[in-house]
Amino acid sequence: MTISTVEEVREFFRNLQDQICSALERTDGKTLFTEDTWTHHNGGGGRTRILCQGALFEQAGVNFSHVRGDQLPTAATVHRPTLAGCKYEAMGVSLVIHPLNPYVPTAHMNVRFFTTSTGEKDGVWWFGGGFDLTPYYGFEEDAVHWHRTAWEALRPFGEDLYPRMKKWCDEYFVLKHRGEQRGIGGLFFDDFNEGGFENSFGVTRSIGEHFLPAYLPIVERRCATPYGANELEFQRYRRGRYVEFNLVYDRGTLFGLQSGGRTESILMSLPPEVSWRYNWQPTPGSSEEALYLQFLRPRDWLEDKS
Repeated sequence: MTISTVEEVREFFRNLQDQICSALERTDGKTLFTEDTWTHHNGGGGRTRILCQGALFEQAGVNFSHVRGDQLPTAATVHRPTLAGCKYEAMGVSLVIHPLNPYVPTAHMNVRFFTTSTGEKDGVWWFGGGFDLTPYYGFEEDAVHWHRTAWEALRPFGEDLYPRMKKWCDEYFVLKHRGEQRGIGGLFFDDFNEGGFENSFGVTRSIGEHFLPAYLPIVERRCATPYGANELEFQRYRRGRYVEFNLVYDRGTLFGLQSGGRTESILMSLPPEVSWRYNWQPTPGSSEEALYLQFLRPRDWLEDKS
């Protein structure tokens, strides 16, 4: 892996952060991102950008990071135990958007790149990431649009990629202690170096570039939907599930904490308003129950891909 290759990935990630932040600011129309730049104790650093209390977004965080370390954390060696203890570089863009309106879903996207020094001539490298959607109130047309855009992102790289990464996403974003999906899924991939660097980087670029076309039409479709105290209360209750997943299972969160990353930047994914209620159950026949019965389970949202 050459220095120029690593720089090519870094430049794409930095530009992707800029493009996403600009688009979210235009969509929100009220508030701009603030930026913190930070350095990592082992080298590198990042740019954390946060938008708070906008017209549409209660909080949106879009991070770029590029860090180095002397020992790859365990969160990054789950499927590559032979790399434990290796020096590494890790870079990527990660974002979480928590909207104000409960009818607008929370969205997450991450694209990342790892390279390690193992004594081999070229070292070991891989990409990872994906995007997933967490609605509070389910709409079939939104779910179909989200998954169709995910399918379109991967179609140029082979018909098998979408079903593989969709299944991987369904299996990853699960709260195992509750037996419950986090949302309606999307794409997830990790330890990915299929077809060589250009192909793998192409897949990663396409996923990053398709996030806005997947998410913004849903925001625009739902942002003016009237809501009240009941919908806000359910949104905050369901956000509790988001917190549980991120703190218990999320590999990105665990990697950041294990590598000594900047805590404020790592935990920007957590929602600003959240609640838990003991043994709460939705009212039969309600829209809240429909979320559980119809959306929080793996489904083939693209039965007709024509």
